[in-house]
Amino acid sequence: MSRVSAENAGGRNRRPVWGRKDEEYIADFCLTARNTLDEFDYKVFRFHYLLGADWKLCCRQLKIERGNFFHAVYRIQQRLGRRLRELEPYALFPLDEYFGGSVRGPVSAETRKILMMPAPKKRRALQPPVRKAA
Repeated sequence: MSRVSAENAGGRNRRPVWGRKDEEYIADFCLTARNTLDEFDYKVFRFHYLLGADWKLCCRQLKIERGNFFHAVYRIQQRLGRRLRELEPYALFPLDEYFGGSVRGPVSAETRKILMMPAPKKRRALQPPVRKAA
């Protein structure tokens, strides 16, 4: 996994900068998870995602019920996913931008739809059909 890569740095000298992008991404991901999640959610994240324990082992180790575990997993996916997407100045998602891809020049409206996370849609109140009086 340890693969060293050279990148051209901007500026006057334009000297290559050496780095280990895979390890840097893992460190950024774990640090973001630790800063975003509360103590209980981080324990679930660590056991389930980092250590690879299934739900039965996590429930036994954390002394929680199955429903509470899956609610925590969904909460982690929602909070951490949004945080990784909206992280400033450089988001950790999408991966191609993190690992060297860059957007140059003006961005078209079609591309902007892909790069921007859509806002949640507002739900309208349910309106049952009304029957006309005869």
